[in-house]
Amino acid sequence: MYDVAKLAGVSIKTVSNVINGYPYIRESTRERVLAAIKELDYRVNVSARNLRSGRTGMIALAVPELRLPYFAELADSVIRAAEDAGLTVLIQQTNGDRARELSVLSGLHRHRTDGVIFSPLALGEEDRAAFDADFPLVLLGERIFNSGFDHVTMRNVEGARAATEYLMGLGRKRIAVIGAHPGELVGTARLRVEGYTQALVEAGHRADPALVAEAGLWHRSTGAQAMHQLLDSGAEIDAVFALNDALALGALHALHERRIAVPDQIAVIGFDDIEEARYSVPTLSSVSPGREQIARTAVQLLRARIAATADGEPAPPAEVFADFELRLRESTEG
Repeated sequence: MYDVAKLAGVSIKTVSNVINGYPYIRESTRERVLAAIKELDYRVNVSARNLRSGRTGMIALAVPELRLPYFAELADSVIRAAEDAGLTVLIQQTNGDRARELSVLSGLHRHRTDGVIFSPLALGEEDRAAFDADFPLVLLGERIFNSGFDHVTMRNVEGARAATEYLMGLGRKRIAVIGAHPGELVGTARLRVEGYTQALVEAGHRADPALVAEAGLWHRSTGAQAMHQLLDSGAEIDAVFALNDALALGALHALHERRIAVPDQIAVIGFDDIEEARYSVPTLSSVSPGREQIARTAVQLLRARIAATADGEPAPPAEVFADFELRLRESTEG
């Protein structure tokens, strides 16, 4: 540790604070220490550290469904960020089941982990009282209900609006959306449809209900089914905004089956920028929501909360919105 401190130009105490995830350290200082650790290949004795601190060195990540590519790739990003911090990750798949999600908040595995990163899907307003966890918790997604915990999410409205504006900039006027959840009060689908609608209205277009296709589960199969239904309805369509990439890939498959040229006849853009988007035929344009930033920020915030349980100096809850960008590929660019 002395060599790390010397190379980074900081005290041994500062190196210890960075390793243990203490808050209130300048980001530039943290980066210098982490760079020195990497350069010297310094290995933290996790077992000894955990015995001294009473911690397990393990955190939990609870997500709805690893079959959804976004959550599988998010889990990979969280694991890598945690490993960089000397932590191990326990993955819990809730399958979007309310009872399983409530068990996450009840601290069912509390004795095995130091804290939890949690992306709820099924919880509703009636579950607000369940958000009283007495352990370090960072929430992802939209179902947070002003719970007072750290919250890391993506810019759903802005990303959807940018995708729709981009399609209109290509001259597309009949833009369908796939993946809507009618009646949803809180959730990602509502926010992305809101961004889509905002873009249309601001451009002077009417949001046509005939161009809004539902999909309860956001899988390739439901995307293909929704695309077929839109085509069978006879609605005139020259572009599709799918609310995630799995839906978009399903839509591409349906269009291929119908021998409809992409993007010449119908352009397609998704959301999430999963790895498969770079290898589909045609490659898929998508909104990249800042997944790496979400993962690393969530781990950093959780480490700070874990450290604060020992210090007794918790900071106010943070809300972080990751940056997004459009990744343009063959499904819109040709």
